[in-house]
Amino acid sequence: MAASGTIDPIELEVIRNALTAAAADMDVTMWRTSRSTIVREMLDYSTAIFDAAGNNIAQSARIPQHLNSMGYGLRAILERFIPAGEWQDGDVIITNDPYCGGQHLPDILSFRPVFEAGRCIAIVGTLCHHLDMGGMSPGSYAATATEIYQEGLRIPPVKLFEAGRRNEALWALIGQNVRQPATVMGDLQSQVASLGVGVEAITRLARRYGGDTLQKAAARLLDLSEAAMRDCIRRIPDGTYTFEDFLDDDGITPDRPVRIHAAITVAGDRLVVDLSGSAPEAAGPINATLGSSSSAVYFAIMAAADRPIVPNAGCYRPIEIIAPEGLIISARHPAPVAHRIAPCHVLLNVVFGALSQAIPDRMPAAYYAVSYVCSFQTRAKDGTRKVLVEIEVGGCGAHPRGDGANALSFGMHNNAAIPIEMIESDVPVTYLGYALAPGSGGAGRQRGGLGLTRIWRIDSEAATFTAQMDRFRFTPFGLQGGGAGAAGRLTLTRDGALQDLPSKVANMPLRKGDIVQLVTSGGGGFGPVAERDPAAIAHDREEGYVLDR
Repeated sequence: MAASGTIDPIELEVIRNALTAAAADMDVTMWRTSRSTIVREMLDYSTAIFDAAGNNIAQSARIPQHLNSMGYGLRAILERFIPAGEWQDGDVIITNDPYCGGQHLPDILSFRPVFEAGRCIAIVGTLCHHLDMGGMSPGSYAATATEIYQEGLRIPPVKLFEAGRRNEALWALIGQNVRQPATVMGDLQSQVASLGVGVEAITRLARRYGGDTLQKAAARLLDLSEAAMRDCIRRIPDGTYTFEDFLDDDGITPDRPVRIHAAITVAGDRLVVDLSGSAPEAAGPINATLGSSSSAVYFAIMAAADRPIVPNAGCYRPIEIIAPEGLIISARHPAPVAHRIAPCHVLLNVVFGALSQAIPDRMPAAYYAVSYVCSFQTRAKDGTRKVLVEIEVGGCGAHPRGDGANALSFGMHNNAAIPIEMIESDVPVTYLGYALAPGSGGAGRQRGGLGLTRIWRIDSEAATFTAQMDRFRFTPFGLQGGGAGAAGRLTLTRDGALQDLPSKVANMPLRKGDIVQLVTSGGGGFGPVAERDPAAIAHDREEGYVLDR
């Protein structure tokens, strides 16, 4: 420890890395002990360390949508539901309610305090996307829900464990309301185990450095990230920059676009993002609470920084978000929010588009900007049910120095693809195709990344299919004269006849032999196509990246 109560810089860096390592150990625990392919293969979960006030101070390298919003949920619990004075050593507090600080119902937040000498010095947290939380559609992605009551089981902030003792009634209640209880409860137990690993890691640090030093270090880390973010904002030209984009529809009212608008004002080392020009909340489940949408804003601004910044809650301090209640990005109870990631993806692209007017040498064109969620439920003759949830991606936007990446998880995502062989060994479906989609990337001096094609054949006697998608109408935009990415497309082939499906499908009955095909959108291009290098054009044609027209 340095003099006058400050933290020695070397010691501070050691503590920072130890906190990050603790979050990473929690991450590995989730991965190794989980049951579902969503967690074990798709990696749709996150882990983080918080100070006692609920500020994120360290995190694993997982899902941006989760990590920038977990602190929002934790602070909501502390301020509105379970005050810090009611937390005990050994407690585990969970919620999945979007109107109590959560995201959407499949995402369960869990937190556990870390005590030293009778006081809470930190909190560890996990967020896990579960296979199913009940509701009117398998996977809890109800494409035609008009209120949150239809989307599944809502868990208010409550103690799943109290002083180390499990709440058996709550445990049974959750298991009774989900479609595959063994899988879901296994993943929930994985979250609890991960929290235990985090508590042990922070306790070891407290023994070595003392709780006071850890708390001072956490405060210093937040201050340093705030200073770094202010420094980055200061180098963005002052001014107001506006941009907007649209979602195709809400799944309830076809052909009614949903506007996402941002006006970003930069003044010195402060940045204000005004979202009040966005559409009102929708009837269908494409709404997002402010906890979700603020995550997109924070990520976009951190991604635009021109220097490395340690990601923690200190980064958010110079950023003000204006979003009156009742908008598509600041929905009120009981608006449905199952596909809350859709407006968040588009909002991220809108912030990128606005910032491209101020710092054009750093910002990419639009990426695919939607989670292509496919939910299947198959039923065997003996009544056995299987639920499969897949989240597909598309092409990334081109940027000033290169082409967009093909079929890469980007933006609010950081998911991986579930191996086909693993799905086929567990669920009665066969994959007839999985490939890049030629010609789907926007043209330009730098080409947008390609989307992908994925084809499922149903091998079960009966099944249902639900889709929560977008980008079938409003495609990812290009920048600086670059072309837009191609639209997505969803089709059903039955008895040899092909039919187009809309981007939102609710519990559509399928039968054995039906073929469902998804083509996802590509990313936008950057710069005029006339300036593309001839060698790059020849390479694109040779690799089948472009379709000659």
